[in-house]
Amino acid sequence: MLRYRAVRGGLGLLAVRRACLLSRSAHSAPKSAEYRPIKKVMVANRGEIAIRVFRACTELGIRTVAVYSEQDTGQMHRQKADEAYLIGKGLPPVAAYLHIPDIIKVAKDNNVDAIHPGYGFLSERSDFAQACTDAGVMFVGPNPETVRKMGDKVEARSLAINAGVPVVPGTDSPISSLNEAQAFAQTYGFPIIFKAAYGGGGRGMRVVREYEELEENYQRAYSEALTAFGNGALFIEKFIEKPRHIEVQILGDKYGNVIHLYERDCSIQRRHQKVVEIAPAVQLDPHLRDRLHADAVNLAKQVGYENAGTVEFLVDKHGKHYFIEVNSRLQVEHTVTEEITDVDLVHAQLRVCEGRSLPELGLKQDKIRVNGCAIQCRVTTEDPARGFQPDTGRIEVFRSGEGMGIRLDSASAFQGAIISPHYDSLLVKVIASGKDLPTAGSKMSRALAEFRVRGVKTNIPFLQNVLSNHQFLHSTVDTQFIDENQELFNLKPTQNRAQKLLHYLGHVMVNGPTTPIPVKAKPSSTDPVIPPVTMGDPAVGFRDVLLRDGPEGFAKAVRAHQGLLLMDTTFRDAHQSLLATRVRTHDLKKISPFVSHNFNNLFSLENWGGATFDVAMRFLSECPWKRLQELRALIPNVPFQMLLRGANAVGYTNYPDNAVFKFCEVAKENGMDIFRVFDSLNYLPNMLLGMEAAGAAGGVVEAAISYTGDVSDPMRQKYSLDYYLKLADELVKAGTHILCIKDMAGLLKPEGSKLLIGALRDRFPDVPIHVHTHDTAGAGVAAMLACAEAGADVVDVAVDSMAGMTSQPSMGAIVACAKGTKLDTGIALEKVFDYSEYWEVARGLYAPFDCTATMKSGNADVYENEIPGGQYTNLHFQAHSMGLGNKFKEVKKAYAEANKLLGDLIKVTPSSKIVGDLAQFMVQNNLTRAEVEERADELSFPLSVVEFLQGFIGIPHGGFPEPLRSKVLKSLPRIEGRPGASLPPMDFKALEEGLREAHGDDITPEDVMSAAMYPKVFQEYKDFTSNFGPVDCLNTRLFLDGPKIAEEFEVELERGKTLHIKALALGDLNKAGQREVFFELNGQLRSVLVKDTVAMKEMKFHPKAQKSIKGQVGAPMPGKVLEVKVEVGSKVEKGQPLCVLSAMKMETVVNSPVAGTVKAVHVTIDSSLEGDDLILEIEE
Repeated sequence: MLRYRAVRGGLGLLAVRRACLLSRSAHSAPKSAEYRPIKKVMVANRGEIAIRVFRACTELGIRTVAVYSEQDTGQMHRQKADEAYLIGKGLPPVAAYLHIPDIIKVAKDNNVDAIHPGYGFLSERSDFAQACTDAGVMFVGPNPETVRKMGDKVEARSLAINAGVPVVPGTDSPISSLNEAQAFAQTYGFPIIFKAAYGGGGRGMRVVREYEELEENYQRAYSEALTAFGNGALFIEKFIEKPRHIEVQILGDKYGNVIHLYERDCSIQRRHQKVVEIAPAVQLDPHLRDRLHADAVNLAKQVGYENAGTVEFLVDKHGKHYFIEVNSRLQVEHTVTEEITDVDLVHAQLRVCEGRSLPELGLKQDKIRVNGCAIQCRVTTEDPARGFQPDTGRIEVFRSGEGMGIRLDSASAFQGAIISPHYDSLLVKVIASGKDLPTAGSKMSRALAEFRVRGVKTNIPFLQNVLSNHQFLHSTVDTQFIDENQELFNLKPTQNRAQKLLHYLGHVMVNGPTTPIPVKAKPSSTDPVIPPVTMGDPAVGFRDVLLRDGPEGFAKAVRAHQGLLLMDTTFRDAHQSLLATRVRTHDLKKISPFVSHNFNNLFSLENWGGATFDVAMRFLSECPWKRLQELRALIPNVPFQMLLRGANAVGYTNYPDNAVFKFCEVAKENGMDIFRVFDSLNYLPNMLLGMEAAGAAGGVVEAAISYTGDVSDPMRQKYSLDYYLKLADELVKAGTHILCIKDMAGLLKPEGSKLLIGALRDRFPDVPIHVHTHDTAGAGVAAMLACAEAGADVVDVAVDSMAGMTSQPSMGAIVACAKGTKLDTGIALEKVFDYSEYWEVARGLYAPFDCTATMKSGNADVYENEIPGGQYTNLHFQAHSMGLGNKFKEVKKAYAEANKLLGDLIKVTPSSKIVGDLAQFMVQNNLTRAEVEERADELSFPLSVVEFLQGFIGIPHGGFPEPLRSKVLKSLPRIEGRPGASLPPMDFKALEEGLREAHGDDITPEDVMSAAMYPKVFQEYKDFTSNFGPVDCLNTRLFLDGPKIAEEFEVELERGKTLHIKALALGDLNKAGQREVFFELNGQLRSVLVKDTVAMKEMKFHPKAQKSIKGQVGAPMPGKVLEVKVEVGSKVEKGQPLCVLSAMKMETVVNSPVAGTVKAVHVTIDSSLEGDDLILEIEE
């Protein structure tokens, strides 16, 4: 960077005041100029520039007047002024600030001496400058004639030519038709650029590279210019590729004195609007710099320029410079010039307007020096990830970056501010100063990192990328910098966890729980007490054996173990059976260290898979993989066991084989040890696939035979002892490490247990045997002890307070009964009591899901209806919720009849659901088994029943029931063999790419598997967490019921980061169907707006586009519809313009995402839209 002498000079605040107090004899003005002191200034503008001028006025002892539109009643600029007056009543938002008569009237009525136009709006309108002069009010800027000349881009160009300043080829006067534009393009070729003849700031500016784009861009440029400046006149120039955009700050007085205040580099632009500005320009040839300064001053002197202005140039890659235009006003980026020259430009503007000369103010060219470097970043409410589309809404949180070397100029940057679509998206200007560019850049990066803006999107992540770019810091940039550095758009997502959690808590306070509540019960207000845990690492457990010896060695160790081993189901099947699978990771984690330290001799802990996988995402809004990872970290010594539904993995449908293999691989990598593989029909091909997948992943394979019937009853021969032994033969032959009997309904009686387990032990003396049951009938403890006596190595239990009924037998009962015998478990009974006490209180947190709300005991009639434990609970809930609680006996009877209709099935998810669906169908339609069989060809059966009969989940033992199957299916296709065998492999790479496109680059392999298993559920889960953040950090009562008013609580986001929250108040319903919920967060007031879903049902709102439906086209940003280019029935191509939106004075063309026919149009011209509002629907 060019080195300047580090000498401060020029016009600081003290310098201005000192100069003003000097006797006028020392710097007497020529008698031809009149000195008119300014006592009151109006700013005919809004936002940060209005406040910037007010501050300067206050420093100079000048009274201030603001004007505001009807839409700006809440804006800060009207509060910063001494007086504020409404203008443009009844006019559109922008038109109000363009209404000259109103502005002049307010000035005259309130004795305003001078009007400062700011930038934009009327700042470059000569008719406004003239109106001020005619009204006897000073215009803080050049005289009207100069404004006219400089505002007319064509005349300014002509003046530049006369002054010997090089210009870009362009039209000599504003064009008045598309034909003129076409003629220019034919003469000079493409690319060309349209520019607004009477304004700047990128409005009305469009680059055209091809003839086909000419007409559309002409119309857009004309419309934007008309909207922004009140005049749509355009001129055309040849577009110079990849230039640097350098501008020179000039300052003139009424006496012909003109100086420059050096240059600014404004090359970092998007849509021809500046994003980052630097002063001075780095790595600029000294001779070129001198020419730029000289040309700027000469041009200004030629027109008699007075007050502040900017002469803009393009510098091509050969070092040639071309005049673009003169901005006869203060620039947005004037701040960086002030920082490096120590000249207050607004002070100077006001004093020059009064009639002071530049020498009188101490402003001589030889005294203007550059000190260091300054950078300005325009923080805007725009989303870089969506093409810098403006965002609107309410700022919920605002925290700025400050400190040494940082200046902030803002207006709407405060908590509670409303960002409307009517005006520019600028939120705050951040200016950093340092001795050189790297120093200023580091200060800027630090300041931007300190910002916290919530409620609206900002471009801060993009600016941070610019500031860390090597080319930006160490080389030169041109106007194509953003377009050529796409890595700038690799945005680091903001977490925004605290505010999202407040949104969630507010949502629950307004609308109730987000997860369906089966009964009207409140979570307990008492949190469970965690029993004490000894310090240090937990004792060695069976997982250490597994890690050391592998699956085969682990199986041998289990078989050789003296005494009965237990698997604890408390972390999965117990709460699935009793609490609708709703237990959250939050409560599992709290007791995990106790389990690790006190139950290290457990065979395993069942804590994952089965229904817990989708329920975690679907109802608890937490990641099942994160649960596995966190529990693994807390319990390193006890093996984990999961439930794998064979070829169905953890789903309810068939998956391609590679998906099952991949799932097992990822599960093993995340800490899973033992895979209990089963199939709902005991269909061997499905089981073998699951076993192979688990084994290939390096897991312990536990092949589970689902049990039904009664092997001790000689009258029931379909599922005889021989059936189970033959199936076990196949599983052992296939290489299972452990053999399991999975008694889902609790049908094993003590006698049957002895027969079955005894026969298996005799047949397979070296294979560990594991037995799972439910205690629905109350005989679970007896049956499991009988199994153990007959040779079972492992039985399943649940801790006492989570045992019994449809759950597993009691851990305490088994431990106590086995104590002192050859089956002694080695588990301390007093530790079981402590463990049970924790869960007894924790269970109260889940009162809305507790089966005891409707079911007071188990029932031995399960031996007749054979309903699995978890399903028994669910059916009981459903019957009571439908008012059929007194008819539950009939529901159970119908279940038994449905089972017989389907051929007496093995009943476990998903086959148990099929039987249940058919049972409910029979009850709802008052059908008997005989009537169903007779009318099968005319009834509309549940889809699950039809798909079962088609063969979607495999082939049941004994085949499908006939003639029922043929009557139901008629001509529907039948699947022969293993259902998943015919499915094509899943393309995980394409799936991951799609997820990254939809959700960003933080997609993990685990996310990909979740989406593979449950695409819709995963999408809903990601949408939920995007809106509400990490709700798994909340305790269970807060998650389910939200806080009470005045309740204080803490939320630990991560180690060392804790939120202190207090719920303060719930507001009334507003006209948008929202309630404002107030909190105190870490001592600061926060509020969120929450839609009242009940109230909104009675209110009418514009429909939203569904992102999952390609043909639904939503508004990319809030705004007003300017033009609708299609109608219902129109044929459209992909990429074809559909309509034009305007927001923040920028027009956006909405293109078709697909080819097809317009099915419906939901907007009209002048419709006001919010983001994602449905515009139209296209049928592909």
